[in-house]
Amino acid sequence: MSKSELSFLDRFAQGRALRRWSQAARMARALDLGTLRKLRSEARKLRHELDRVLHEAEGRLALPMEGNDAITAPPRSDWTWRPDLWRGPVFPQGFAAAESRTRMGHDITLFHDCKHSELTLRQIRNTREADVAPYGLRMDVFRFDGSFLSLVLDLPDQGVRGLKLNHLVRLDMIVELERPLEIFCRLNVKHGPNTEQVVRELPLGGGESFVEFDLAYTKLNEKRVEKAWVDLIFEGPQMNQIVLRDLTMSRHPRAEI
Repeated sequence: MSKSELSFLDRFAQGRALRRWSQAARMARALDLGTLRKLRSEARKLRHELDRVLHEAEGRLALPMEGNDAITAPPRSDWTWRPDLWRGPVFPQGFAAAESRTRMGHDITLFHDCKHSELTLRQIRNTREADVAPYGLRMDVFRFDGSFLSLVLDLPDQGVRGLKLNHLVRLDMIVELERPLEIFCRLNVKHGPNTEQVVRELPLGGGESFVEFDLAYTKLNEKRVEKAWVDLIFEGPQMNQIVLRDLTMSRHPRAEI
């Protein structure tokens, strides 16, 4: 069947088939046993194909929709964003023994200083009823002989354009951990030859967590902002599985005092 809408003949044939089986259901009680056996065999074959269609359709329709941009953001937000990795499929979908500077999609880059990498990265399909983002990122860390592990998130031009000192930049994440660890979030904003940095620890109590970066406490030169990125820094990540079910960012002007 093509992806286009069903033709008139297709709909006509389906209508005839439905009427035939409706009539068979009404007559089944009065049929002789030989005819009933043949009818049962046909019905079982048809049910098998229908069950296949229903299984695939119900499975796919129950998943969060790809490309979803539904983002909960503070009032007066002038920019919201969910990176591509959480919106749709990326290629390749995973890396084993991932080296430093491994890139996932357009926005995420892995950094570490391990001599022997025992890290895996994989994009996964979210399937929980509570999930909004259709995809997530899973990082498995086994033996870890390095001193740092981070994921770097490059902000798009829309998030940098018009950035001002009165902005609060917010990062929301849904994180699942196999074992407790500390996650630090560092916002970096390059303006001219200088880079402003604001660090916050992500509070982890299960479910959704967020941090806010207040640019009012920086020396940001609003006229020279060039780019911005966020470092997600994982402390003591060895022998752990880290799943980022969702990640979104937004910004809004701070309330005037």
